[in-house]
Amino acid sequence: MRIAVAAAAVVTLSLTAACSSGGDDDTSSDGGSASAGAPSGDILVLTNRTDLVDTTFQDYKKTFEAKYPDVKVKFEALTDYEGEVKTRMNTKDYGDVLLIPNSVSVADYPDFFEPIGKTDELAKTYSFVNEAAVDGTAYGLATFGNANGVVYNKDVFKAAGITALPTTPQEFVADMQAIKDKTDAVPFYTNYKDGWPLTWPQSWMGAVSGDKDALVKMATDDAPWADGKEKATVDSLLFDVAKAGLIEEDPTTTNWENSKNLIATGKIGAMALGSWAVPQMQDAATKAGADPASIGFMPPPFLVDGKPVSPVGGDYKLAINVNSDHKAAARAWFDWFINDSGFYDLAGALPTVTANPAPANLKDFEATGVQYLEMTPEAKLSAIDNQAEIGLGQPDYYRQLVDAGRGASKDTKESIFEGLDTKWAAARASVG
Repeated sequence: MRIAVAAAAVVTLSLTAACSSGGDDDTSSDGGSASAGAPSGDILVLTNRTDLVDTTFQDYKKTFEAKYPDVKVKFEALTDYEGEVKTRMNTKDYGDVLLIPNSVSVADYPDFFEPIGKTDELAKTYSFVNEAAVDGTAYGLATFGNANGVVYNKDVFKAAGITALPTTPQEFVADMQAIKDKTDAVPFYTNYKDGWPLTWPQSWMGAVSGDKDALVKMATDDAPWADGKEKATVDSLLFDVAKAGLIEEDPTTTNWENSKNLIATGKIGAMALGSWAVPQMQDAATKAGADPASIGFMPPPFLVDGKPVSPVGGDYKLAINVNSDHKAAARAWFDWFINDSGFYDLAGALPTVTANPAPANLKDFEATGVQYLEMTPEAKLSAIDNQAEIGLGQPDYYRQLVDAGRGASKDTKESIFEGLDTKWAAARASVG
């Protein structure tokens, strides 16, 4: 299963706004009001976790309903979550509690979702509060947070003679070369065909500079792909591993679901992904009869003041339908899920509640001394990207880099970067 990574999802599409006034609500819809009133009634919770809806979520239901006996929770798990919810949001019928689709423009959140509270107050307790906020009001909270880095197979690294994790791009490429030379594993698997895993360079913005405002500054730069700039540096690493022949022999035939089994059984050395992927790879190892402890997670190969940095961001944002007839019940579920369910631990991800500890599967990751960097969101970045038709969170131009690197096209890295800068500068001038 893919879990959406909000830090990389910079492209948004506006939807036709549904009517922003609810029906016979048990609360009003002004700031933070969804918590008012006695929780009661039936609520529908939409989820993308088709794998958990009949197991873990049923346990959540029992625990929650024991605390709120006047509330009955029903789940609806959607395989094509983004597509189905986007369509339903053209009506008022899109559940009582839901995960905000990535295709919804942040500016449109007040039309669709109930205010959760003021960001300055929420920030005292939660992380990632500004990622779903409009004018200082949050309309959702992250179900958990993702650290960005590289999932790798420890046994493959050991067989290749790698005794220390790479801390520079040059060391990373050298380690991938060692895997190619000394093992039968694919050093670095791109998941080129599925595409979405290929967008990791954008998720690494901030890892090179250690600057939480890296995305904000990119929106003010006419040439982010100029030599030495952070965007050029992270994108170049993808090109470099492709040029060195350290990726799949035929990237057009990759398969995301199968890649889990391949890395779990030592047929892949590394994949750039978020921390959410670690439990999935460990589960694949268990199912394949391999050791789940062989799956590791490392920071991006850069150092800032002697320490690696992992940009972090919230995953899907949980929200309350502004049209819900039972907003107090919906808010009760919202608060319980974020604060008490422990879902972040199950996902092997960072907690939204800042006081909670990181899960056990990130213990080795944190032992590297990695610094988590919560990035400042920048709505203007999305506007520029849309105008430029580049797709920072889409696979197209990353595939161009891979194809150029492996010799499948006549493009060069330099020509691709120059073209991107030209489009970006023109889009910035147009957006203003």
